[in-house]
Amino acid sequence: MKHKELFKLLDEVQEHGEEPILKRHDKVLLIDGLNLFFRNFAMMNMVNPDGVHIGGLGGFFRSLGAMVRITQPTSVYVVFDGAGSTANRKNLLPEYKEGRNLQRITNWDAFDNLEEEHDSKVDQIVRVIQYLKLLPVKTTIIDKVEADDIIAVLSKRLVEKYNSTCFIVSSDKDFVQLVTDKIILYRPMEKEYYTPQTVKDKFGCLSENFILYKTLLGDNSDNIPGVKGLGAKGIFKKFPELQTQPLTLDDIFDISARKFKEHVVYSRVIQDQNKLENSYKVMDLSAPMINQQQVDYLEDLMSEEIPDLNSEMFIQLYNEDKLGGMIRNLDNWIKENFEHFIGYKN
Repeated sequence: MKHKELFKLLDEVQEHGEEPILKRHDKVLLIDGLNLFFRNFAMMNMVNPDGVHIGGLGGFFRSLGAMVRITQPTSVYVVFDGAGSTANRKNLLPEYKEGRNLQRITNWDAFDNLEEEHDSKVDQIVRVIQYLKLLPVKTTIIDKVEADDIIAVLSKRLVEKYNSTCFIVSSDKDFVQLVTDKIILYRPMEKEYYTPQTVKDKFGCLSENFILYKTLLGDNSDNIPGVKGLGAKGIFKKFPELQTQPLTLDDIFDISARKFKEHVVYSRVIQDQNKLENSYKVMDLSAPMINQQQVDYLEDLMSEEIPDLNSEMFIQLYNEDKLGGMIRNLDNWIKENFEHFIGYKN
């Protein structure tokens, strides 16, 4: 679903009458910070006059500004993976995300080797967070917790507590399982919004069944195995119920047990039950891997005022890093994208 179609749909569900007074929880932008950073880092071969790579840093804020302009949120959260964030999932699946940091993600001349690229990534990510603290944006990192889990908690609680409309920005397909009428996923690479109908059109299943679809299919990007011999099209031939009614993993096992003589795939589902249960737990964002103390912290974060805007210091950092034309007309960029947040009521 493209921009115009989405916002026309949102307008249609709003009540007619006087212009509502917007509150800061009404329309919330939830950004997967590292996902957005890495996309820009990999795509933008930009260096400053000193020869320092700035594509990830400058590209991140160009993308952030674009998303704010497009969605017109009343508050923004940028969420990052904490240190050791994969540990909990690796306890269930040791090969989870194995090898991700052992390969370069660019072929830019700015880096001679993997180590130089890694150092540049770290330096730019640290700088991104420093810049974000100068904007009216809530930035959060929790040790040993992945951004997926934090965003899952925030989106669910915002909808339950404030009836927010949430926009999640990430190219990570794991977020598709969170999609509802109130939680919309924007995948920047596709420049498309995912609503429940979009999920049905794209993948063929209900959004609430997407995690079962991924459990059966597997996820090569995260080293999560699926059922051998079962492809994307075959899933719906063997389990057509995924297209029409909400199911659980136990439902999948029950169907397979009844039909195990009909096809070898059903037998493999039964044989791989323990493995599939582990894969499901690793990907399931309805049960995020986060403890109650951390959830309480996120509850407090939601209730906090929107941070202040420090335009002067933001511009100072921008000039120190010699970002030049990465953002055109920086003063106007700050004013148009971020000054209005101060007007939103609690």
